[in-house]
Amino acid sequence: MVEARPIAPGAGLPASCDPFLQDAGQAEFFASRLWYDTLLRHAVAPGEAAVCLQAGAVLLPLLRRGGRLVNLAGPYTLDWRPLVAPGADAAALHRAGRMLATWLRLRPPLLLDAIDPALPALAPWLAGLRAGGVLPLRFDHVLNWHEAFPAEFGWSAYLAARPPELRTTIRRRTARCLREMDFACLDAAGPALEAGIAAYEAVRAASWKPAEPFPAFDGALMRAAAAAGLLRLGLLTRRSDGAPVAAQYWVLDRGGRRAAVLKLSHVEAEKQASPGTALTALMIERLLDRDGVRALDFGRGDDPYKRLWVGTPRRRIGLVLASPLHPAGLAAMARQAAGAVRRRLG
Repeated sequence: MVEARPIAPGAGLPASCDPFLQDAGQAEFFASRLWYDTLLRHAVAPGEAAVCLQAGAVLLPLLRRGGRLVNLAGPYTLDWRPLVAPGADAAALHRAGRMLATWLRLRPPLLLDAIDPALPALAPWLAGLRAGGVLPLRFDHVLNWHEAFPAEFGWSAYLAARPPELRTTIRRRTARCLREMDFACLDAAGPALEAGIAAYEAVRAASWKPAEPFPAFDGALMRAAAAAGLLRLGLLTRRSDGAPVAAQYWVLDRGGRRAAVLKLSHVEAEKQASPGTALTALMIERLLDRDGVRALDFGRGDDPYKRLWVGTPRRRIGLVLASPLHPAGLAAMARQAAGAVRRRLG
């Protein structure tokens, strides 16, 4: 049996989802109530409706968008995954896939993205979907740059392993910035964090980046992460007048072993001083030497600067769960087949 539970606008996930959710700090931040509730309350567009779809041992947080279902994922989701009930084995995941396939048989395709293809639960779940007559059509979604480090790996070892041009830039720019600017890292709720969020928003507004589609989201996420002890908000401010010139925020998870940067920006008028580079260096030094982080994640996208800071790329994939019994599913299958032919011929 498949159960679709609507979520009221502005509400978080229902309590019935709790067995499927992971601890934001000890496990996967992007599979936690903290993450999903913040998305639901601050990053659902007008006209979209959230729903939790449960098929046996698997729960899917989704959005209903224009008559189609897509996964509930923000633009900075690093990892979206089917949420699996504790103790579910491969057989239970296969059954869950077959149940979902039966439900999807006469429905439009379900679009999922930002998925780790190496997720252990994925293979048996997708096998169940195929057995039920629904094809999981895979496509490349986003690249994610990250790097894991051995125990006792601190800032000095990290810096020594960076490309020579980055090491030189870090030393010169950080020294210059710290002569003229003050560095702060905020990690707790309270008045200082509220001032830090305001500074972050001021930097964001004066940066090169386009306007945020959900302006309240970053502040809400920072408050929630700080309350859980998982936020690291870094700021550089001019000593002469206290104006912020660079800002970025990270979240910790996996027992504090991983730090992921979600947003970073600097004031465009200050780019010659490279305050963004200096702030990133100062934050990584703190994360490695003070917080004991053992993995850094630079989020979504193949921006050239990321490969200087971390050395391992991985691909996040998307899936179109398509039934040939629905016209839209049949069309999706035909498009993928045509694309495969073009790639072979090209």
